[in-house]
Amino acid sequence: MSEEVIDLLRKAYGDEMETVMNYQTNAIVLDGVRAEEIKESLQADIQEELTHAEQLGNRLKQLDARPPGSAEFTANQHSLQPPEDSTNVLSVIEGVIDAEEDAIATYRDLIDAAEAADDPVTEDLAVTILSEEEAHRSEFKGYRKEYKRD
Repeated sequence: MSEEVIDLLRKAYGDEMETVMNYQTNAIVLDGVRAEEIKESLQADIQEELTHAEQLGNRLKQLDARPPGSAEFTANQHSLQPPEDSTNVLSVIEGVIDAEEDAIATYRDLIDAAEAADDPVTEDLAVTILSEEEAHRSEFKGYRKEYKRD
């Protein structure tokens, strides 16, 4: 099996777990009437991101590899950290868009690597998750438009 495929699966798994942590934290700390819709959206997305991580972890196991544990984890989602001002909803929206764009790039790389490695199962998984990440990004771009209008 391709080391590149394994490395990208492990990266994607770690990114999904980091996203879950950041979505959960932001859903807890955001304040204000305008924050409610964003908090609800983040809460709904948490389960989907956890499902992505589970699917990626299972694929790694099928390939005789394993997902990374917390000791192997390096945080990268700096723009998705909870804001100092708990009413700064726009900063969270921007952070979500950044995280989704990073995920989209990773899944595109994984699709290419899986195709090159003749691994249609991983390729199919990456295509499915890519579609869901693109939908999340689109949703939060819509929120950003609303917030920038005000």
